[in-house]
Amino acid sequence: MESSLLILIATFFIIALIYSSVGFGGGTSYLAVLGQSFFFVSQPQIKTTALLCNIIVVIGGTYIFYKKGKLDLRKAWPFLVASVPLAFIGGFWKLQDAVFFVVLGASLIVAAILLWINPKEDNGTYVDSAALNFGIGGGIGFLSGLVGIGGGIFLSPILHLIRWDEAKKISALASIFILVNSISGLAGQLSQKPEIDWSFVIPLLIAVLAGGQIGSRLGANTFNPVHIKRITAILIVVAGINILRDHL
Repeated sequence: MESSLLILIATFFIIALIYSSVGFGGGTSYLAVLGQSFFFVSQPQIKTTALLCNIIVVIGGTYIFYKKGKLDLRKAWPFLVASVPLAFIGGFWKLQDAVFFVVLGASLIVAAILLWINPKEDNGTYVDSAALNFGIGGGIGFLSGLVGIGGGIFLSPILHLIRWDEAKKISALASIFILVNSISGLAGQLSQKPEIDWSFVIPLLIAVLAGGQIGSRLGANTFNPVHIKRITAILIVVAGINILRDHL
């Protein structure tokens, strides 16, 4: 096994462990790592790998939130209905490599800024607008499919900022949002019939499955979620700047 793949396996395991502990799939960090020029991974392979890893990690989290009654589909449906078709369109729409990497780098920097923001304490007052939910869901869904992420890392901070609901219900929505948009974005990409190197992808899927299972069990009781998010934000912004530096 090549040394570069061994590095990726170890890195993806750690990413899945950390992200699953705070309710995310890890898509932005998979993209940030695969987007580094020294790994020589093609655009289609970057996007399909990140989305497949996302799906593996968040399936368990979505199920747990559902069983605990934190997934309120009556409030969540506008985000899902608006985002799924647009994630498919984003996944179907193949960008030129130069444009893709610029969009990816800029998206990572925005995601890092959103991750850094620490939401205010919950005062029990929430804002819920169907029109706003459709707009947020659709916009993030399209971006998710375009660059190959689930979108929860954008959705969750925005919902905290607008005080959409309590923290656990936001995490539950982010989890199912990542799942359905990763599936939709992947379907859009697969409709283009890209070549997938399964000898490259399968070891990474095994790594994130193991990391995600461990991380979901450790959870926020072991890790400080604010510190984890801010450390992750620093790493993502550095990766985003590196990608922009290589492709601008």
